[in-house]
Amino acid sequence: MRYLTDFADQAVIIPLVLATAAGLAFQGWRRGASAWLLVVTATFSVMLALKLMFLSCTPVFGSFDVRSPSGHVAAATMVAGGLAAILGRRRDIILPVALLAAVVVGISRLVLGAHSLPEVLLGAIVGLTGAVALLRFSGTPPRLNIAPLIAVIVVVAVLFHGLHLPAEAAIRHTAYSVAKYVPACRATPPFQHHSAE
Repeated sequence: MRYLTDFADQAVIIPLVLATAAGLAFQGWRRGASAWLLVVTATFSVMLALKLMFLSCTPVFGSFDVRSPSGHVAAATMVAGGLAAILGRRRDIILPVALLAAVVVGISRLVLGAHSLPEVLLGAIVGLTGAVALLRFSGTPPRLNIAPLIAVIVVVAVLFHGLHLPAEAAIRHTAYSVAKYVPACRATPPFQHHSAE
């Protein structure tokens, strides 16, 4: 399961997103490259905001079993669905591809104990929204030479697979800092619970 979930780590996703944008721009589809970067950035920004909100306000949202929505699921769903939107000649495959990515990565996150089911579902919803938005804003793709784009995507995914960005730790630290200034959100960070032992 770790092998599967690592494909959705930001250490893989960010280079893959940048390489895809460069490939689209190189082939002359500047609108597609711009829409791709804009929608991916917006999707990641929404996930960051949700993570900060839920992590910093655990006392408020704790009953929903959501502490940190799954960024891995959101990224995998958005990127897989987005790539289907950009590279696919048939638009009807976008939703199935995005859902497949959400299910595969979502199950891996659940099995690894990294997230709860509501956290996985929330990540999937954000990712699906991003994929649909990309379809809306990118317009009709021109005739692209898909083979080199797919080759670049595969090479980037293989090269960066297994690397991890410590984004979650930085997000948690920021969330706990924010919680100090919001009375309803003041919670003891998990790593402080055992300090007396």
